Amino acid sequence: MLSTITTTIRLISKGYKFFTRQDRDWKISVARSNSAMFLYRMVLPYVSVYTMALGATGTQLGIINSVGMGVAGVTGFFGGWLVDRVGVRKVYLVGIMILAGSYLIYGLAQSWPIIIVAMMTYWIGNNTAILGCSVFCANCLKSSERATGMSICETFGMGLLGMAAPMVGAWLVTSFGGVNVEGIRPLFFICLAGTVVTFFLVLTQLSNRYWTVGSRAGLNFMHDFSQLFKNGRNLKRMLIIVSLTGMEMGVVTPYIQPFAHEFKGAEQVVLGAMVTASALVPLVLGIPFGRLADRIGRKKVIYLTLFPVIASYIMLIYAPNTAVLILSGAFQGFFMITGVTTTAMARELVPPDQMGKWTGVLGLCRMMVGAIMVYLSGLIWDSIGPQYVFWFILCLYMIRIPLLFGMPETLTLRLESN
Repeated sequence: MLSTITTTIRLISKGYKFFTRQDRDWKISVARSNSAMFLYRMVLPYVSVYTMALGATGTQLGIINSVGMGVAGVTGFFGGWLVDRVGVRKVYLVGIMILAGSYLIYGLAQSWPIIIVAMMTYWIGNNTAILGCSVFCANCLKSSERATGMSICETFGMGLLGMAAPMVGAWLVTSFGGVNVEGIRPLFFICLAGTVVTFFLVLTQLSNRYWTVGSRAGLNFMHDFSQLFKNGRNLKRMLIIVSLTGMEMGVVTPYIQPFAHEFKGAEQVVLGAMVTASALVPLVLGIPFGRLADRIGRKKVIYLTLFPVIASYIMLIYAPNTAVLILSGAFQGFFMITGVTTTAMARELVPPDQMGKWTGVLGLCRMMVGAIMVYLSGLIWDSIGPQYVFWFILCLYMIRIPLLFGMPETLTLRLESN
C-alpha cells in the first residue's frame, strides 16, 4: 500500500514538473480543453437517452449525428485553413461561442427535430475549438515529449475529470427527477455556463500566434492545400487511419448508453459507472503509455491498446450483468490512449506552418466518413439489430490494422527532421 502511494506521488510530481516547463499557451489550452471535457463527460451518458425520450428512433438518432458531423467536417476544413491565415485564437474563440450555443439549444429543445440543430451546432463548435487546441498541442510541444504531453492532457480530461463528471452528472440527474427529459435538461444549462467561462479564459489569457512561413497575404485556398499534399508523405494513408479512428468514436458513442439502458437494464448509476470506468484507464495508464510512445514509437503503443478496445465491444454485446457492463466501459477507456497516440502520429507528418490546414483536412475526412457511418449505424440499429452496430465497428479493424502496418514510425521521422 505504501509503495503504491509512493509511486503515485512520484508520477504526479513528474507530471507537474513536465507541465510547468511547457509553453504558457499550451497550458491555457489544456485548461480550456479539460474544462470542456468535464462538461461533455457530465452530460454524455444522457444525450442519446434525452434525444430518444423526445421521440427519436435509432435511425433518426443516426441522422442527427450524421448531419452534424458532415457539416462540422466542411466547416473544419475551411477553419483549418483560416488558422494558418488569421491566427489560432480567433478561430478558437468562434468555436467556443458556437459550442455554447449548442448547449443552449439542447436545453430549450421540446422535440427531437430541434436536436438536429443542437447536434449540428455542437459538432461545428467542438470541431472548430479542437482545431485551436490541436495546433497549440502540435506546435508547442517537442517531438520527444508530444505523446507524453498529449497523454497528460487526456489523463486529466478523460481520466481524473472524466471520472468525476459522470458521478456529478448522475447525482444531478437523480436530483432533478431521474433519467427522463426534465431530469436531464438542466445539465445542458450547466454546460452552457461552464462553456461561457472557458470563452473568457481563452479571450483574456491566450495569445494569437502564427506559425505560417512568410506573408499571410494573397489567400490562395486551392494552392495551399495542393502544396500540403505535395510536400507531405504518407498523408493519404494516414487520412484513412485517422478517419476510421475518429469514426469509431462518432459511431459508437451515441449507441453505447442506449444499448446498455434499453437492452441490458442499466440505470443512471450504472451508466455513470460505465463512463467513469472508461475514464479510469487513461487516468492510470495514459501518462505511462504516452512516455512509452515517446520511447519505443507510436505504432507499437497503438498495437498494444487496440486489443482491449476490441474486447470491450464483445463484452458489451454479451454482458450478462452490470459488472461486465462496467468492465466493458473500462476497456473502452483504452480507445482514448489509442486515439491520442494516433493523433500524435498524424501531427508529425507535416511542418508547423501547415499544421492548421492538415488538421482541417483530417477533421473533414474524419467527419465525412463518420457522418456516413453514423447514418448506416442507425439503419443497422433499427433494421438488423442493435448489437450489430458494434459488430460493424469490429469488422472495420480488418481495414485499419493493415493500413497501420504500412506507415513509417513518425517519432523517428520527426526527431530526424528536428
